[in-house]
Amino acid sequence: MYLWSMHIMSICKREEVFVIKYESQEYWAGLIKMSLSRFFILHVLYGQPLHGYEITKQVAELTNGCCAPTEGSLYPVLKEFTDAGLVSLLAQVVSGRERKVYTLTPKGEEAWQVASRAWGEVADYILKAIKNNIA
Repeated sequence: MYLWSMHIMSICKREEVFVIKYESQEYWAGLIKMSLSRFFILHVLYGQPLHGYEITKQVAELTNGCCAPTEGSLYPVLKEFTDAGLVSLLAQVVSGRERKVYTLTPKGEEAWQVASRAWGEVADYILKAIKNNIA
């Protein structure tokens, strides 16, 4: 259900029936970006503990903005990761403002390793499929 709601931009409503536009670049880009955004959030946290803004900034830099989470998508993912025990949260006060710093737990580090292998394998297949269609 979560995936469905994230793609509302690429779904149009016609007579109370939702139709997914599979031929739409926005549909495929949204699906890919949502998944890769999670991957890159784990990736930047694997390097060091970070607060929310810095997570978004580093993911944007790594992906040239392609997979950077918005504030509206980052914090639900961080909550999900925290609830799953992948990330721990430490509140700090900086210049009178509370800042939440997120750190990967050992379980989160394991998830990052598994995700890296899975995405690496899939990326190879995707590149082969694209090459075969271009040639």
